[in-house]
Amino acid sequence: MLRLNVDVKSSASMSIGEIAERFGLATHVLRHWESMGLLAPVRAAGGRRRYTTDDLYRVAMILRAKEAGLALEDIRRMFAVRRPAERRAIMEGHRRELAERIARSQASLRLIEAALDCDHEDFTRCPHFQAVLTDRIAGAGGDLSG
Repeated sequence: MLRLNVDVKSSASMSIGEIAERFGLATHVLRHWESMGLLAPVRAAGGRRRYTTDDLYRVAMILRAKEAGLALEDIRRMFAVRRPAERRAIMEGHRRELAERIARSQASLRLIEAALDCDHEDFTRCPHFQAVLTDRIAGAGGDLSG
């Protein structure tokens, strides 16, 4: 779950420890993302990383994209693409995949809710529970003759 305890206006320049703490991350995660090209914090005196408000939004985007199931390489590709049409095509593909995962998760949730609502000794024989599975049976050919 994305945790963003940030007052964006007051965080013009933060250390790696400060940004890691704000997002509940280990500092090595931010260093890894930097090595992949996902982040590019400015370097202050002594080579210390300093994160800006733009970096906060970038970290939030990375975390949200990971929660949506995107791999870091997919996120890197989205950031690297400069042509809007190409970026749009990449993001539309991810949107389709996410919508399909959401639909499958919602169907699973309906199944669990039907089982929770059932008072039968064997909930798999419950007509209400079985009704929730009809779309799955229809997709498998619909033949119940076994």
